[in-house]
Parts: sequence; C-alpha cells; structure tokens
Amino acid sequence: MKPSIVRDKLRAVVTGMRAFTLTVMALGLLTPSMGAADTFSSKNRNKLFKSQTGVLDTRAKQQYNNSVRLKPQKIRTPTKWGDEALVRGYHGKYKGKYLGMARDAAHRHGIPQDLFLRLVQQESGWNPRAKSHKGAIGLAQLIPSTARYLGVNPHDPYENLDGGARYLAEQYREFGSWRLALAAYNAGPQAVKKYGDVPPYKETRNYVKVIWGG
Repeated sequence: MKPSIVRDKLRAVVTGMRAFTLTVMALGLLTPSMGAADTFSSKNRNKLFKSQTGVLDTRAKQQYNNSVRLKPQKIRTPTKWGDEALVRGYHGKYKGKYLGMARDAAHRHGIPQDLFLRLVQQESGWNPRAKSHKGAIGLAQLIPSTARYLGVNPHDPYENLDGGARYLAEQYREFGSWRLALAAYNAGPQAVKKYGDVPPYKETRNYVKVIWGG
C-alpha cells in the first residue's frame, strides 16, 4: 500500500475520532445544561403553584369571613337565659284544640311551654269566653288595655293566646325571673317594681305559687 493512501486513512480515522470526541463532549456539556433547565422549570412550576394556591386560600378566607359577617345574629329567647329548668310540667286534664295553639304561642315567643300551659289553666281553665270581675277576657285573661297595647283581639282565641305569651315574655325580659314575670302578669309590672319582689297580695302570691311553685 502506498504511503499516501495510509496517511489518508490515518487522517480519516483521526478526524472521525475527533468528531466523536467533540460530540461526546458536547453531549456531556449539554446534559447538565438540560438538567439545570429541568430543575429551573420545576422550581418555576412549584413557585407558580404555591402562588396560585395562596391566592385561592386568601379568596376562600375572605369569602368565609364575609359569610360569617353576613350571617344573621342568633336570637336569644328568654328560655336561653334563666330558670326555665325549674318549670314544672303541665299535667292538666284539658287536651282540646287550644292546647296545641297555646304551645305554638309559647314557642313563637320563646317561653317555656309548660309554664304557659299552667298559666292558661290558672287564668281561664281553657274557657275562651272566660271573663273576670276585673274585665280580663279569654284564655289568657287579657284586660282590654293590655290587649290594645299588644294590638290583639282578646275575643279571638288565637290572638288572645299569642298576646298572653308575648306579654309574659316581655315581663321576663323586664325582670329576668319567671317567678317575677308571673307576678307582673297578674298584678302588673308597676307593682313588682314597687316591691322589688312578688307583691304582698294574697291573690298574686297564690297565683305565683300555683303556677311556679312555692
């Protein structure tokens, strides 16, 4: 073989080896670069995800706070405050249609149902036409001036019971005691204020004792 041919082949081999080496080196340099790019891209994605979830969390918190602020306030009825646990149960014989009506009235105005049933039993014996010598009318024995104050028709059983329950609830809010509320229902709030307790009237003291207990 001619020396020139040998030299040409050697040059070709060397050139090929150089090209291979450069390719390997290029790949070696490129791989870390690609890894860094992947790492950079991953960090960016994580950062973006955290940013977006942070925004969502903030919005959710704001919506929750707004919903709490807009939520209606709880209404504290008298039965949430005081001595209703001491109320004795109603064990009267009357089981007619006005019993459920009286329970509903008590529920509407937040007063102990058994207490109100005992009051009606004592006031009228469940007679919707009952009328006292003082002019009190109906199941809850509302006097005309009290009925006008409450805006109810005392001759209508439903309105009479509703007015009686509302008036008893008002007396409880005024005096903070069912015992005194009953006394005010019977003798009037001014009498309770005057004595600072159940007035020393035989009728009123007996009234409170029968309904509330002695």
